[in-house]
Amino acid sequence: MVFRCQRDSWARQFTTRVVSCRAAELRPEGGGEPVRGFQVVLEDTILFPEGGGQPDDRGLIGDVPVLRVTRRGPEAVHFVPAALEPGAEVLLSLDWERRFDHMQQHSGQHLISAIAEQMFGFKTTSWELGRQRSVIELDTPLVTAEQVEALEKSVNEKIRDRVPVTVRELAADDPEVETVKSRGLPDDHVGPVRVVDIKGINSNLCCGTHVSNLSDLQVIKLLGVEKGKKNKTNLVFLAGNRVLKSIEQSHSTEKALTSLLKNGPGEHVEAVKRLQSSVKLLQKNNLNLLRDIAVLIARDFKSKPAPKQLFVLHRKEGDSEFMNIIANEIGTEETLLFLTVGDEKEAGLFLLAGPVEAVENLGPRVAELLGGKGAGKRGRFQGKAAKMSRRGEVQALLQEFISHQNPGA
Repeated sequence: MVFRCQRDSWARQFTTRVVSCRAAELRPEGGGEPVRGFQVVLEDTILFPEGGGQPDDRGLIGDVPVLRVTRRGPEAVHFVPAALEPGAEVLLSLDWERRFDHMQQHSGQHLISAIAEQMFGFKTTSWELGRQRSVIELDTPLVTAEQVEALEKSVNEKIRDRVPVTVRELAADDPEVETVKSRGLPDDHVGPVRVVDIKGINSNLCCGTHVSNLSDLQVIKLLGVEKGKKNKTNLVFLAGNRVLKSIEQSHSTEKALTSLLKNGPGEHVEAVKRLQSSVKLLQKNNLNLLRDIAVLIARDFKSKPAPKQLFVLHRKEGDSEFMNIIANEIGTEETLLFLTVGDEKEAGLFLLAGPVEAVENLGPRVAELLGGKGAGKRGRFQGKAAKMSRRGEVQALLQEFISHQNPGA
């Protein structure tokens, strides 16, 4: 099961031959319709198949992109969108940026796990190499901020010490295999096993690709801990180039905030707190004004010599409370009210209020016309509307209903 990618993690190109090619389907990681293509087995490969917590590699076979690499017993299966001829000699090219990132995160995990156990007795029970960050699950209910700080300091000291990382192959029945730290081999494992040694620090059975010296990791940043499964703690980390990318992103954000807030980075937090306080005050004042406007609108309608049986109002600014205040002030025993708030070209809110029987009859039909959903009780039916532009159709429906109720009007 030892491939060229495991014997030489740094190889970026490799010439080999196609052993087999058969039609197959690939289910995308994010879901969706299966992709049709071909499963290709090569004599050997520099593209790592997923395993040991490490995702698979990407690359090219000739000019054909490799979309997935998986392990099937002793074989690495490459999924490609075009057929390849069995027996043909092909050039493999590796997506090096993706591979080196995986090497840094994986070797970083070995180092962090080893030092965490040495310093605090925290054993690693699992880990995940994520797209943005990686997570180590530690077998402890609590890791303090002081322990995280001490752990980060220690692992970076090891990186600066330029400790060698080597890979050995042992026969599966070699007695030494039993002495090396491992979470067990896959049931379908065949061939020799690999031992990854961080000199003087740790030895692990591992199928993944690794750096050859801890200095290749550049730096490790522990982002903190999160609550894990029962009595477990998740330790979140970045290694190598991911740290540099994170600093670059943080610096860009800092520059943008400096421009927006018109002050230095050290004053950003206080400036945002002041803005939050101002926004809360403005929101409170805005709500009070909306309530006052709602009352005035209702009183204006009621002051008319002969109030109409249908009251229709749309306002871009407003909320459910605004509409209900109007309904409360006008009263719904005799008047049918159709109120909406929101952008006319986007989604919004609606309220139908009036005599109980009329609202029960018309509410679902109004919601259907507006492409929305709603619910009601005691003479009120309200909800969300996706098609605010159809308010005119609703008004026509309500006017027709009133005309049928009062044919002599």
